[in-house]
Amino acid sequence: MLTLGMITFDTRDALGLSKWWADQLDGKVVEDNDGYFCIVETPMLPVRLAFQLVEEPTAGKNRIHLDLAATSSAGGREPVVAKLIAGGATLVDQQRLEGFAWDVLRDPHGNVFCVSDPH
Repeated sequence: MLTLGMITFDTRDALGLSKWWADQLDGKVVEDNDGYFCIVETPMLPVRLAFQLVEEPTAGKNRIHLDLAATSSAGGREPVVAKLIAGGATLVDQQRLEGFAWDVLRDPHGNVFCVSDPH
């Protein structure tokens, strides 16, 4: 049997990107390995996020991305997205279906992720 241990991002600045995600998710960098392989723990996610230093990140759109759900206690999607943009994320697209909405963003290193309404 397998369990999901962590989700790993390739980046040219592992420590910088790990600190950004830790700040956005109220987490902390728990391992930095001299900036080569950094690990973030956050109370908001059931797994750790890892950031691995690479010479060249994969070009093009991510084939896997985070889908984060805003909580009702945070006021829902809109204030969460506004905070992420203020913190350095970029809004890429907004998607709306009947009864469900999400925003597509990029972190400061270009990794795509989504934020949806609570569900």
